[in-house]
Amino acid sequence: MRLHIVARGKIGRSPEAELVDRYVKRIGWPVKITELPDTGGTLPAAATPSRDVLLDERGRQLTSEEFAAILGRWRDDGVREARFLIGAADGHGATARGQADLLIAFGAMTWPHMMARAMLAEQLWRATSILAGHPYHRSG
Repeated sequence: MRLHIVARGKIGRSPEAELVDRYVKRIGWPVKITELPDTGGTLPAAATPSRDVLLDERGRQLTSEEFAAILGRWRDDGVREARFLIGAADGHGATARGQADLLIAFGAMTWPHMMARAMLAEQLWRATSILAGHPYHRSG
């Protein structure tokens, strides 16, 4: 299953970009990153079947193991692509939230979208590592 991060805004050359690159290189699954302008732009077509996950302050706060279990279930069910959408400063509209397969939040605090991208990349690496059977120090 391809993991596709679709983010509003350009990350450029920054410490956050280095973190994203570091974690993406560790992920054993195919990963694609698409950057869109803060407003407008066209969301790329997804490989079907797909799932859309929005990072949103109204989303569920999952443990890493719960997140891994969701990805594993989708993979096992034949989902070809999981798209993770990171909005611009104003987040996602009601329509996008209503159409999403899953809303997730990295806590109740507001995070800059560049940090959210790095945190997502780390959690994708952690989830795929858990699914690959690597020991997870928080399990049990």
